[in-house]
Amino acid sequence: MTDKPAADDMVAPEAVKPEGEAAAAAEPQLVPAEQVTAALEAAAEFKDKLLRTLAEMENLRKRTEREVNDARTYAVSGFARDVLAVADNMHRALETIAPEARAQADATLKTLIEGIELTERELHKVLSKNGVKKFSPEGEKFDPNLHEAMYEMPTQDLPSGHVAQVMQAGYMLGDRVLRPAMVGVSKGPVKTAPASASVSDNN
Repeated sequence: MTDKPAADDMVAPEAVKPEGEAAAAAEPQLVPAEQVTAALEAAAEFKDKLLRTLAEMENLRKRTEREVNDARTYAVSGFARDVLAVADNMHRALETIAPEARAQADATLKTLIEGIELTERELHKVLSKNGVKKFSPEGEKFDPNLHEAMYEMPTQDLPSGHVAQVMQAGYMLGDRVLRPAMVGVSKGPVKTAPASASVSDNN
């Protein structure tokens, strides 16, 4: 009577592999070149999308920062434009006082004039503190972006197309025109007609 092998000594048929198959399973499987190429292309695409997103975020940050700065700088434009009318009236009031009248004024009137002048200077100081700058372009080349031409006038000392007279000063708010200067523009020197030559006949 033959002894049967013990259950522990028995090996399942599927667990037994030929030596060639076992060696093949131990070796790493090679990835086809097409898969490597596809993976590299996908990585490059993701990198491009990432760089584009970062660039868009940086542009958005700069644009938002610029808009905030503009809002802070130009928020006073409406109020400043209204205040300019007060500054103009104050300046006109001072201009109406002739030098002779100023010299002959009594102490009370002189004090009043000096008070108005001080108030005008303080008003311009406050405007300047808020970015509002006054400009008077007399003698400069006419610029339609900065000046408003009211009339043309002949001049002897300015070429054509230059500001010959400033009727009302202009104002800038930051780098923008808050109010253009009202000016008279030179037409150049007056051209005199040549004198007609008189022909005298002595015969």
